[in-house]
Amino acid sequence: MLLFAIPMIIGDLLQQCYNIADTLIVGQVLGKNALASVGSSFTLMTFLTSIILGLCMGSGALFSICFGQKDEEKLKENLSASFFFILLISIILNIIAYLSLDYLKVFLNVPNEVWLDMKDYLFIIFTGIIAIFLYNYFASYLRAIGNSITSLIFLGLSSFVNIALDLYFVISLNKGVIGAAKATVIAQYLSGIGILLYTFKKYPQVFSICKVSYLKKERIKEIVSYSILTCLQQSVMNLGILMIQGLVNSFGTVVMAAFAAAVKIDAFAYMPVQDFGNAFSTFIAQNYGAKEDERIRKGLKAAVSISIGFCLVVSLLVFICAKPLMMIFVNEIDVIKEGVRYLRIEGSFYLGIGCLFLLYGLYRAIGKPAMKFSLNYHFAWYKGFIGLYPIFYSWCCWYLVVSSYWLVLGWFVWFWILYSKQKEIINLNNYFEYSLNIQRIDKRLSHRLFLFHCHRLES
Repeated sequence: MLLFAIPMIIGDLLQQCYNIADTLIVGQVLGKNALASVGSSFTLMTFLTSIILGLCMGSGALFSICFGQKDEEKLKENLSASFFFILLISIILNIIAYLSLDYLKVFLNVPNEVWLDMKDYLFIIFTGIIAIFLYNYFASYLRAIGNSITSLIFLGLSSFVNIALDLYFVISLNKGVIGAAKATVIAQYLSGIGILLYTFKKYPQVFSICKVSYLKKERIKEIVSYSILTCLQQSVMNLGILMIQGLVNSFGTVVMAAFAAAVKIDAFAYMPVQDFGNAFSTFIAQNYGAKEDERIRKGLKAAVSISIGFCLVVSLLVFICAKPLMMIFVNEIDVIKEGVRYLRIEGSFYLGIGCLFLLYGLYRAIGKPAMKFSLNYHFAWYKGFIGLYPIFYSWCCWYLVVSSYWLVLGWFVWFWILYSKQKEIINLNNYFEYSLNIQRIDKRLSHRLFLFHCHRLES
């Protein structure tokens, strides 16, 4: 499982290099205004990408189950249904993105001095949405059948091209944020089209996406029900981050620039554990399809140990190295100070995030996507609420973070203990109800705290 996860981890870290390269070069060469524009765009694109990624991940779990069951006919039908469904969603998403471009300034509270650069950057970067679909769809299929190396190769190549083009367009040609956007889109299409051609050549069963005969109504329903919940799970967390971005933008360019750099560092820090959760999901799905319950139990225990160990180490490193990491992206002292503050708060709680991603992977793999959506809804609600802390008191932020952190961790340990005692795959309906009850209780507590702070401010 770990060997399978490593290529996925490296691959997604390379995928992050698209925007990291833009942020790094723009921040060092063009200054904090350009950095703020690219950073705000990154948060929005992460949200849009998460929708497509969630759909592909949901389909990938079904591919893994079919592969584990050695049911090639069903696999072909799922390939056809998922391809056309996710392609349609990607096209609709692209259209909506362009139609709503002029409204984003108000929605995200973007300052006037940042908006023009941000608009120019987004206008070009939106053209890469279809490329994002192509890469993630075929990468999900390859990972589902046990090939995680190929997607890594294409992503590594395109990341190198992106960095080279960033340097050429931004520094040599002086194209500014437009040049950075063009470099990213070109690299995205290189990886998307490249992996498409490879998959068609290497795996003939993929040609089923070109045959209408494989487009079955029952498969479409299965793909939609499965992928939609995974999509909601994947995107709702990023929606919470997008809400925070809107609040961040209201505090001016310095805070925007700090958040832009800190979020990149944050993503790099917890991305490996997220990808480990995805690899864990593929492992569980394959063994679930093959009815290898003992391997599932052993895999769960090993995954917990690895995730906890990694998260503890990364939390310590981020807390200690927050300032040097910020200095990689920007040289302005006020921006660095704000970024360090964010990283030390966020980085202290990676352990809870690690448990969260393992739960996502587990529920997705055993056909319980509603469970992970419920959990992620709770997490996103906190994310959005935590974003209010500058308006109130800093300890309010800490209360919400800590309560959510221990809630997720406690729920995970509870599930792990009970699961380890079962010889069969357990019924998760009781845990779904448990999740909802916990959400209601903790939301009531947080709501009372919110009212308390409002009363204090009035008095």
